[in-house]
Amino acid sequence: MEFPYSLDDYIKDIEEYKYKHGIKNPHVIAHSFGARIAIKACAENPKFCDKLVLTGAAGLKPKNTLIKLGKRALFKTLKKFVPKEKLKMFYSKDYLAVDDVMKKSFSLIVNEHLDDKIQSIKNSTLIIFGENDKETPVYMAKRLFNGIPDSRLIILKGAGHFCFIDKPAKFNTEVGEFLLS
Repeated sequence: MEFPYSLDDYIKDIEEYKYKHGIKNPHVIAHSFGARIAIKACAENPKFCDKLVLTGAAGLKPKNTLIKLGKRALFKTLKKFVPKEKLKMFYSKDYLAVDDVMKKSFSLIVNEHLDDKIQSIKNSTLIIFGENDKETPVYMAKRLFNGIPDSRLIILKGAGHFCFIDKPAKFNTEVGEFLLS
């Protein structure tokens, strides 16, 4: 990647791909980061897709806990006095594994919260999360459900962030019924 990508850059690339291949009004099933893209795209353009399935959807601002607030305060204090290389314990494994351009992309993307966009989604939306999802917890699924006007929420018991892998039969049945309805 030559420059840091934002959500808008990903949306533009998807729109170009759809145009190039004559894809009009597809159903979209989006997981985690892909759901972040789909949320913003549909909020800004209801014709981005027909029906939308969000699973393990990222993009909403996470709850602040005392531990998170304490870590953030400690990091902000330490980074004034300690070299960045010595503060690796504060960064995610994903962030540390990528080059500098991707780090900037990562930062641009995870700091863009879409809470104020979800009520603009006009697409019929299925929100399907695993009850044990630690990456995007169930409270985020409920916020999506409460914010997206035409939405349905399903929580899969015994499933985590990859609920489509953990419970494939149930996931596929629910998604199939939604898309065919």
